[in-house]
Amino acid sequence: MNLLAALDDERYGAGALAHAHAAAARAGCTLRRVDGAGDRLAAWIDLHFAPSSWSSEAGAGSAWVAERDGAIAGFAAFGARGLRFHWLRRWRAHPGVGIFGPFGLLPAHRKTGIGEVLLAAALASLREAGYGAALIPAVSGDRLIASYAARTGAAVVDEFAFLPERTYRTAILASGAGTNARNVLERVRARELPLDVAAVLANHAGAGALTVARDHAVDAIPIVWERDRESRDGFDARLVEQVASTEPELVLLLGWMHLLPSAFLHRFPATINVHPAFLPLDPAADHLIAPDGTAIPALRGAHALRDALRAGCRWSGATVHGVTDATDRGEVLVRVPVPVGAAANEAALRELVRPAEFAAVPAAVRRWIFER
Repeated sequence: MNLLAALDDERYGAGALAHAHAAAARAGCTLRRVDGAGDRLAAWIDLHFAPSSWSSEAGAGSAWVAERDGAIAGFAAFGARGLRFHWLRRWRAHPGVGIFGPFGLLPAHRKTGIGEVLLAAALASLREAGYGAALIPAVSGDRLIASYAARTGAAVVDEFAFLPERTYRTAILASGAGTNARNVLERVRARELPLDVAAVLANHAGAGALTVARDHAVDAIPIVWERDRESRDGFDARLVEQVASTEPELVLLLGWMHLLPSAFLHRFPATINVHPAFLPLDPAADHLIAPDGTAIPALRGAHALRDALRAGCRWSGATVHGVTDATDRGEVLVRVPVPVGAAANEAALRELVRPAEFAAVPAAVRRWIFER
């Protein structure tokens, strides 16, 4: 459901923000406003609300952050622009309607009153920015809808299905054991992902991903570069034509260890990749802030897990992003941070990161579908 709340209530008028700061202080917190993509807040969101796209949604606007003893307790985002979710489509042309959310609190702070403070501060900021109403989008569950109605006077204005009834024809490219491919195919079989997987392609004839495909009655296509008999351009052209023969709307790179040519990305612009690192939301950035506030490098390329250990990073993770000509610099769809902990070698770190990949890939596919 989409809800709409009028902002003409005096709770959101002059003095509302001062009242919110005072109420936060009584609850033992301070309020801090973040405009745009704040690295620290984004990493905190990705740690506590994974897997989701909430960090990039918050970065598309502003947010009020509640902190206690220097630690983030919760946040309320507002004023996002440029979001492509299908349930926002009819509201993009309404200049008087601002978007509220996402909105999240740690469990320990949910009965302290700070949630009410954050909600009021965000709605007051929308009114201060000149909006006459706030859209509270994608609310599900009678209890939550009733809560927003009671707290803000919001009423339901749209009903919709998150996922369409149709399926999206998909090709999976993989190079190794196919654990992520298996995860996707199992979720498709369980009807958790509306994909029609046409084929799994692997650039090694003995790749486990091909066995995974056969186990799920999906076409398994080896496409191997015979380097002594075929040029790189020849292989790339053959790869493009082989993928094109499956007629995909979406291409998933799930452990595909072969750089793709520009011609591939031109032919299949809806190509997304899972990468074993916690990458910045800004594709141009080479460093980012981890959930514990430390700065870490953006570990792009084929050896991200090894590089994390060599650099002594305290954080690894999984990032699913759009694919561009610049390696691992496409738009981030979903990312999940993972503490390195006691992992002493690449194999151990891989086992820590794998569950994050299993969560991030389906979430990213759903986001891709939500934005269609």
